[in-house]
Formats: sequence, structure tokens, C-alpha cells
Amino acid sequence: MASIDTTASTVATNALQSIPFGSIIGGPLSACIEAQTNAAKTTLDYIKEVGLTSDEDGNSRAVYVSFEYRKNGHKTVLSIPLLTIVPIPYFAIRDIDIAFKASISASSSLSTTKSNSLEVSAGMKAKAGFNVGIAKGSMEMSASVSSKKDSTATRDSKYSVEYTMDVAVKAGQDDMPAGMSKVLEMLSESIDSIVATGELTVSSQKISLADGGVYITYKNVDGYYDPSSIEIYKITMETGSTEEKQTLVNEDPETCKLVLDETGVVCLLRKAGSYAVKAGESSYLVTVTN
Repeated sequence: MASIDTTASTVATNALQSIPFGSIIGGPLSACIEAQTNAAKTTLDYIKEVGLTSDEDGNSRAVYVSFEYRKNGHKTVLSIPLLTIVPIPYFAIRDIDIAFKASISASSSLSTTKSNSLEVSAGMKAKAGFNVGIAKGSMEMSASVSSKKDSTATRDSKYSVEYTMDVAVKAGQDDMPAGMSKVLEMLSESIDSIVATGELTVSSQKISLADGGVYITYKNVDGYYDPSSIEIYKITMETGSTEEKQTLVNEDPETCKLVLDETGVVCLLRKAGSYAVKAGESSYLVTVTN
């Protein structure tokens, strides 16, 4: 009995084993990881380009958006960090579906037909005459041998290999990282309204020498405390003149002693009279009595 040819099956099995499953399945995963990395870089670049700016020393500062409005009869500026009012792109790949199908088919067949035949005719063919007495006659003999053999073989082998893959990637806006959420929370707390000319405050506009001094703060138009911009002037009237004379007394220890802190100054006024406290475009009149 003839054996079935397994060549096609062997070839098909080898073809299946040669399919690069690691590349087929790992390729889309690597591509998604690379895409996620690029998305994170895009978010970082967006924050740097849109929400931050650098000063002369190369330090990053948040970009603020300011606009004016009216408050209690004063022109007021509202300053808001830009990052708190614009959407920050946080795209992330949430699902990756990889559908892979491999189809291997192989078949082999062998058909053999064999036919043998043998024909034998025994005899001898000869012709002779005889004459014995009153009888006479003849005899004829013949002999032949033939052999016939037929053989037919048919072999059919076929195989096929097919594989397909479908990849579905789902992405969307991801939750904001905890660190960035905290940063935005802190920036939201920095939203402030500022008088358009700067915000100057004094603890009292009328004090006595026994009171000691007056505390003065100044917040500039950018919303930062700027005690170095505070100036104190002594107001005097020259004899025979109706015009006021203002003399800067910041550096005059006999008239005013200044003690600065991070937000303002304590001014110890040592002489009675009228003083003009100025910073930016704002000013206050402070009267000191004996």
C-alpha cells in the first residue's frame, strides 16, 4: 500500500512556524507606546509654549492674562494664569484590540494503478506426413507465450497559507496628572484683582509721634508686592509761598526710619507734619501730630 506524501503538510507547518508573531503582535504595541510618548512630549511643549515664559535669568514664569473692569468706582485689573482657562491636551491610548487569524490548509493524495497479464499457449507447430500401411495422415503443433504489464501512478499535493490581522486603537482625553492638577489649583489661588494704578495701602492716615510709625504696602500693576517702590515725602510750605515743597525723606534718618519686609515697609516718622506716601501712580496723605 502506497504511503501518502506529507510534503505539503510539512511545508504548511513550517510556514506557520515561520510567521513572525512577535513582530505582528509586538509591532502595534510598540507603535502605540511611541505614539503615547509623542503625545506626552506634545503636552509638555504646549505647556512651555503657551503657559510659561522665561525671564532674563532663564527662569520660567506662568503667563497671566489681564483685563480691566470696574470695581467700587476704580479701574481694576483681573490677572488670571493662562493655564487655568485653556484646555491642556492630555491624549492617551485607552484600548488596543489586536485580532489575528492564520489559516493553513494542506492536502496530499497518491493514486497508483498497476495491471499485469500473462497469456500462455502451449503447443508446437509443425507439419509432417506419414504413411503406415493403409493409413496416412498429418500432424501440426504450435506454441506461443505473451506477457502484458500496465502501471499508472497519479500524485497530487497542494497547500496554502493565509493570515490577516486587524488592529483597533481607541484614544481620548486622559485624566490630568495629580502633579499638574495641584499646579493648576495653586495657580487658581493666585487669581487676583488689582487696581490699575497699583495698590497702595497705609495702616493709618493720621498718627501721633507716640504711635511709633505707619505700615505701608504696595502691590504693583503686575500683582507683585514691591516695597522698594514706596517713597515718603515731607510736605513743607516755604515762607512767603503758597506752593508745597515735597522732600524725599526715605534716606533721612532724622525724619523717617524705614524697615522693609517682603510686602511693605514700616516707616517711623520722627517729626510732626504732613507726609505724602507714593508708589506707582497711587499716593496717600499721612498726618503726624505731636
